[in-house]
Amino acid sequence: MSGTHAGSVASPFRQPKAVFAVAFACVVSFMGIGLVDPILPAISHELNASPSEVTLLFTSYLVVTAVAMLITNWVSSRLGAKKTLIAGLILIVVFSALAGASPSISGIIGFRAGWGVGNALFIATSLAVIVASASGGFAGAIVLYETALGAGIAVGPLLGGTLGEISWRGPFYGVAALMAIALIATIVLVEPIQKPAHPTSLSAPLRALKHRGLLTMSLTALCYNWGFFTVLGYAPFPMELSPIKLGLVFTGWGIMVAIFAVFGAPWLQARLGIAKTMYANLAAFAVVVLVIAIWTTDRAVLIPAVIISGIFIGVNNTITTQAVMTVSPVEKPVASAAYGFVRFIGGGLAPYAAGRMVLAVNIHFPFYIGAGAVVLGIVILGTAHSMLTRADWIGGSAMCAYTIPIMVCIN
Repeated sequence: MSGTHAGSVASPFRQPKAVFAVAFACVVSFMGIGLVDPILPAISHELNASPSEVTLLFTSYLVVTAVAMLITNWVSSRLGAKKTLIAGLILIVVFSALAGASPSISGIIGFRAGWGVGNALFIATSLAVIVASASGGFAGAIVLYETALGAGIAVGPLLGGTLGEISWRGPFYGVAALMAIALIATIVLVEPIQKPAHPTSLSAPLRALKHRGLLTMSLTALCYNWGFFTVLGYAPFPMELSPIKLGLVFTGWGIMVAIFAVFGAPWLQARLGIAKTMYANLAAFAVVVLVIAIWTTDRAVLIPAVIISGIFIGVNNTITTQAVMTVSPVEKPVASAAYGFVRFIGGGLAPYAAGRMVLAVNIHFPFYIGAGAVVLGIVILGTAHSMLTRADWIGGSAMCAYTIPIMVCIN
C-alpha cells in the first residue's frame, strides 16, 4: 500500500481553468433539479394547468434523462468527451430557452424532455472530463464535483424563486443564459480528451444490470428516489407560498443536501461503514417522509420536515453512488449509466403519480406511498447485505476516502 500525506496533498480547489469551466457548468446543470420547484404553483395558475399536469415537468425531464443515460457511453466513446459535453450543453441552452418561450404547459413538458437529453449527455461526461483535466488526483476531482453538485442544488431554488417573482419564464431564460456562458468557457478552455480504445456498445448498461449487486443497488435507489421526488415534486403545492418564499425553503433544503453530501456522508461512512450508514439513513428518511404525509397541510411541520429531508438525501446521494461503484464488476461509466437509468425512472414517475393519487384519494396519500417506497428500498437493500459488507472492506483498502480540506488516498 502507498499513501499520500495529508499535508502534501494539493487543495482540490487549485485547478486548471478548464476544470473550473466544467465545474461552473455542473453548478448550473444541477440547478435544474430544484429550479422549477418555486414556480410550479405559478405555472399551474398562469397556464390553467392542474398540479398533476405541472408535475410532468419533472417526469418528462427525469424519465428522458434516464433513458438517455443508456446511450451516453455509446455517444461519448465515439465523439469524445469534449464534443459530448458541448452537445449536451447546446441542448440544454436551446431547450431551456424554448421552455421559457412556450405558451402552453404541453410545450414546456416537451422542451423539458429535450433538456433531459442534454442533461444526460452532460452529467455522464462532466465527471470524466473533470477527472481527466484536474490536478491533485481522483480524490480532489471528486471533492470538486460534489461541491459543484451541492452548490447547484442549493442555489437552483433560490434562483428559481428570485426570477420567478418576475415571471415564471425567468428561471428558464436564466438557465439558458448561464449555460451559454458555460458552453463558451468549455469550448475555449477544455482541451480534447482522448477517446477510449474500444467504443462502448449500446447494450452495455442493460447487460451490466444482470449483475445482482448493481441491480439490487439500482432498485434500492429507484425506491429511494420515489420518496425523494414525491417530496421535491409535490410538496410545493400544499405549502401555498410565493415563488421567492418557496425558493428560500428549497434553498434551505439544498444547503442540507450539499453539506451532508460533501461532509456528512464521508464522516458517517468512516464511523459506521457503508452498510450501517445506508440502513440508518434510509430509515430516517422514511420517518421524515411519513411526518410529511401525516402533517401535509400543516406548514409549521411541513416546511421544516422538507428542509430536514435534505440531510438524508445528501448522505444517500454520496454513499449509494460509492456503493454502486464498489460492488459493480463493470467499467465505472457503464455502471453509472445503468444505475442512473434505473434510479431516474423512479424519480421521474413519482411526481406525476403523486398528482394522480391526490386526485384519486387525498393530498396525504402520495407521501404515505413515498415513505412506503423508501421502506421497500431498505428491504431490497437487505438482500445484498453481504455485498455491502464486502464494499466496506474494499472501501477500507482500495478506495480514496476524503474530507475537506484533508484527503488521504490509499492505493
